[in-house]
Amino acid sequence: MLWIKSFHIIFVASWFAGLFYLPRIFVNLAMVTPGSVAERERLLLMARKLLRFTTLLAVPAIGLGLWLWIGYGIGWGPGNGWMHAKLTLVALVLGYHHACGVLLRKLVNGSCQRSHRWFRWFNEIPVLLLTAIVVLVVVKPF
Repeated sequence: MLWIKSFHIIFVASWFAGLFYLPRIFVNLAMVTPGSVAERERLLLMARKLLRFTTLLAVPAIGLGLWLWIGYGIGWGPGNGWMHAKLTLVALVLGYHHACGVLLRKLVNGSCQRSHRWFRWFNEIPVLLLTAIVVLVVVKPF
C-alpha cells in the first residue's frame, strides 16, 4: 500500500504543478500585445503541451487514489467524513482542470475576453484546493 500511496502523492504533486503553471501562461496570453503573433503562438503551443501533459498526470493520480480508497478501504467506515470532503474537493479540481481546457480553446479561437487580472485570481484556485485537501488528509478533522 505504501508504494501506491507514494506514487499517488507524486502524481498529484505533478498534476498540481501543471495546474499552477497553466493559468500563468493564460496571464501571459492575456497580456500579449496585438500583432505579436509569434509570441501568442509560442504561448499557445506551451499551453497546449502543458494541458496535455497535465491531463496525462491526472489519470494515474486519480487511478491510484481510487485504488487506495476502494482497494485498500482508506476513508471507509465511521469517522471518515474527511474523505467525503476530500472527494468533493477532488471533483472541484477536476472541474478546474476541465475549465482550463475550455479557457485554452477560447484563447486559441480568440473568443476569450478575460483580463490578465482575472487569470491571476483564477490561478489561485488550485492553491486553495490543494491546501484544503492536504489539511483534510493529514488532520482528518471529522
